[in-house]
Amino acid sequence: MYKTDDSMKRKITALLFACCVTTLAAQSGQPQPPENYRPRIHFSPAEGWMSDPNGLVYYDGEYHLCYQHIPFDENGNLPWGEMYWGHAVSRDLLNWQHMPIALAPDSLGYIFSGCCVADLNNTSGLGTAADPPILAIFTYYDPVAAAQGRIETQSQGLAYSTDRGRTWTKYAANPVLPNPGIADFRDPHIVRHEPSGQWIMVLTAGKAVRFYGSPDCLHWEYLSEFGHDRGSHVGPWECPDLFPLRVEGSKEIKWVLLASVVNFTETPDKLATATQYFIGDFDGKHFTSEQTDTLWIDYGKDNYAGITFDNAPDDRRIFVGWMHSHQYAAAAQGHTTQSWSGAATFPRELSIVRSADGYRLKSKPVRELERLRDRSVKLKRQKINRTATLSDRIPFDKAPIELDLTFDGIDGPDAPSRYGIRLRNDLGEYVSMEYDRKKRLFRVDRTQAAAVRFSDPFASVQTAPYEPETGTMRWRLLVDVASMELFAADGRIVFTDVFFPGKPFDIIELFTEGGNVTLKKGDVTALETIRCNPVEP
Repeated sequence: MYKTDDSMKRKITALLFACCVTTLAAQSGQPQPPENYRPRIHFSPAEGWMSDPNGLVYYDGEYHLCYQHIPFDENGNLPWGEMYWGHAVSRDLLNWQHMPIALAPDSLGYIFSGCCVADLNNTSGLGTAADPPILAIFTYYDPVAAAQGRIETQSQGLAYSTDRGRTWTKYAANPVLPNPGIADFRDPHIVRHEPSGQWIMVLTAGKAVRFYGSPDCLHWEYLSEFGHDRGSHVGPWECPDLFPLRVEGSKEIKWVLLASVVNFTETPDKLATATQYFIGDFDGKHFTSEQTDTLWIDYGKDNYAGITFDNAPDDRRIFVGWMHSHQYAAAAQGHTTQSWSGAATFPRELSIVRSADGYRLKSKPVRELERLRDRSVKLKRQKINRTATLSDRIPFDKAPIELDLTFDGIDGPDAPSRYGIRLRNDLGEYVSMEYDRKKRLFRVDRTQAAAVRFSDPFASVQTAPYEPETGTMRWRLLVDVASMELFAADGRIVFTDVFFPGKPFDIIELFTEGGNVTLKKGDVTALETIRCNPVEP
C-alpha cells in the first residue's frame, strides 16, 4: 500500500518547474525558427503536446498510433495534466493521417497511457463476428481524488471501436479494473495468451508490475507480480509491455517484458527516463527470468515509454517510443518548437539473440525505411587517422539521411583508443558518437548540441558498456533535422537523442584518437520527407 500519489505529484511538479526556470537559463545562441526543428522522417503532432505512444495496433490494413496529447485551450495554453489520446493512422508506418482525438477526459478523470488490441474473436462481445472491435485499455487519472489526498487516483478504463478506429465508445461499466489501494497503478498493456485461453494485462504498481487475467477484457483477476527484486528502481515503473518473441536462428520462444523508469533526481549524465527490458518465460500466470543485469532498450536520453504494435503482420514486433524526455520536454518547447512538442521514434523491429552474455534484444529500423531512400553515395574503403570529413562528398542535404558504415580494425594492435562520428556546424555546436576501446563503452556527447541552454539535464554525455565480439563493427545512423538514432553492434546498442542547434548540422566527420581504424565500406543515403496529413474536415 502506498500512502500518497507522490510520484505523480513529482512528475507534474517537475514539468511545471521546468517551464518556469527556463526563463532564467543563459542563452548561448539563437535557435532556428520552430518549424525548422520539426522532424521529417518521424511522426509529430500538428500542434500541442505529445508524449507516450498509446494504442499501437494493426487492424484491417492500417497501423493506429495513439499518444498522450494535450491540445491548446481557448487561451492558447497547454493545461498540463488534462491528457487526451491523440490519434493517427498509416498504411506503411511512414506516412500518417492525423485523426480526430480518440479519447477525451470525462467524469472519471484524464486519459493516461494504455494500449489497444484487436479483439478478432469478439471475446468482449462489444462487436460482432463480422466486425470485431478494437479495444482501448487505459488509465483514468482522477484529479478530484488527487486534490483530496486520496490514494486511489488511478483506475483502468475501456473504450471500443467497431468502425476501424474512427469513433470510440467508453464502456458503460468503467472502470473495468478499480484501484486496489496503490498510488502508482497505471499504464495497462494487453496481450493474448493462447495456451491459457485468456487476455493478460500487465500494468505498473509502484516499482514493479502486476499481471491480471481475463476471458473478455471486461472482468479481471489478479495473477502475480514481478520486479521487486529485479531491474532499476530509481523511480516508478511506467508503460509496460509483454510479448512473445522467437530467438534468432532457433524455434525457441521467449517472453519479453518492457518497463520504463522515470526519475527526476538523477544527475544529467545518467539515464533518467529510459526503458528497461527483461527476457524470460510466461506461463499464463507468472513471468520468470534468469536475467540479473539491468538492460536497456536504448541508452540515449530521448526514447521513453515505448511499446509495441498489437496484431502486426508477419509476426513482426514493431516498437515505437516517445522521442523526448520528461526532464526537459516542456522547457524545450518553450524555447524551440513552441507550437508543438514531442515526436515518435522511427519504428523499430525487435528481435532476440542469444550470446555469451545470455539473451539480448536487438533493434533495427523497420524495412519500410527502404521506401524513403533516395540518392545515395558509396564511400570507398579508407583508413581514418584523426579526422575524415564525409560531408564534402555528399551532394545533398545532410538531413534527413541514413549512414550505414562498417569499421574494421577496431580492436587490433593499431586500433585507436576512441573512434566515431561527429555531426557539427560552423557555430561550434556538435553531437558526437564514439566507441571508447579502453573503457569498453559507447559514448554520445551532446553537451554542445543546443543553441539555447534551456535545461541542465539536456547537456549530457551518455554511455553504454559493450565488449566487441570481432574486429569489425557496423554502425547505422538515422539523422533527422533535430535528432539522431544510432544502431550499433548489430542493433544491440541503440542511442536516441534530440538536439536544437542554431544552424543545421551540415558537417559530418569520422574521427579517431590514439590510432587508426579502417572504414571498410559505407553508404550515405538521402531520405525523403514523410507526410503527416492534417485531420480531414
